[in-house]
Amino acid sequence: MNVGATVVLGAQWGDEGKGKLVDVLAANSDICCRCAGGNNAGHTIVTPATADRPKITYDFHLLPSGLVNPKCVGIIGSGTVVHVPSFFAELEKLEEKGLDCTGRLFVSDRAHLVFDFHQIVDGLKEVELGGKSIGTTKKGIGPAYSAKASRSGLRVHHLFNHDIFAEKFRKIVENRFKRYGYFEYDTEAEIVRYKALAERLKPYVTDTLLYVNNALSSTPPKKVLVEGANALMLDIDFGTYPFVTSSSTGIGGVCTGLGISPRKLQKVIGVVKAYTTRVGGGPFPTELLDEMGNHLQEVGAEFGVTTGRRRRCGWLDLVVLKHSCLINGYDSLNLTKLDVLDDVDEIKIGVGYVLNGKPLAGFPGVSFFHSA
Repeated sequence: MNVGATVVLGAQWGDEGKGKLVDVLAANSDICCRCAGGNNAGHTIVTPATADRPKITYDFHLLPSGLVNPKCVGIIGSGTVVHVPSFFAELEKLEEKGLDCTGRLFVSDRAHLVFDFHQIVDGLKEVELGGKSIGTTKKGIGPAYSAKASRSGLRVHHLFNHDIFAEKFRKIVENRFKRYGYFEYDTEAEIVRYKALAERLKPYVTDTLLYVNNALSSTPPKKVLVEGANALMLDIDFGTYPFVTSSSTGIGGVCTGLGISPRKLQKVIGVVKAYTTRVGGGPFPTELLDEMGNHLQEVGAEFGVTTGRRRRCGWLDLVVLKHSCLINGYDSLNLTKLDVLDDVDEIKIGVGYVLNGKPLAGFPGVSFFHSA
């Protein structure tokens, strides 16, 4: 019997169509997990019309999109960062569309928290960077992960001891005022708000480390699906740093973000768009700044689910894809949006990079793009 999780990861800069594949695989899965990132991700799921109901479009950001399967449990792992108000806002929108998640959605007690002041700081940091801004979603994800790395963040479990939470929260906000100057923020009102949110969140919180590992070790083992967010080229270590997200979006982030051994991964699927897109700043070797780029954007409806921003478009880049395959070790690739190229007479593909007349063996650091 095959035992282990199936993992779906983005092989480019995100927006490859991971949600569609996850929707297909989740139909036969018992558990669908998010392992990294926060509500900066965006996956769209469309359920076709039936005799009983019309077509429904679901937009997922933090919650696992496998929840569309009414028999599938959703897990938000310890490697994620959670903005609790957004968690409930997203959940309520799904419920308004008839999706009942009662008793089948769980959040890790170890996941770090994103607060409104993180979102404010996110915007202030972008202003500081000026013309060199990264182009974040301003959801507070980067500042929350920075707090995690500096060991000054708050985790979900901190919510359930209100006095300790309040003490730590005041100190953290005060430190942000010292760093960025005073900005409008009602610390005490937030402490009161999170006391109520903690009670509301409590039924969803569990030790997801044990939950997922027990599911994989059960007899018979549960079918576990891991839904990657963002993509390898936005990985904090292996992407186009510093124009990346703040988490590990590759295969390593699956293990650390859920607390499972690499031996418990059965299959890794990379999702690849037939052309390339990215949102925000950063290097994009095959980008098309012409009518063809506009054509791909219009025909492919390349607007971000989370931000609504126009996606930059270009040809498929095999150097990027090889880099992604090398790190994530895909068992198979899922090619998407090939039909967008139906009316394109000549399709080009990036096959290599050259510096000073010499071909490069792999995908280089960002400094290469400043010197090329």
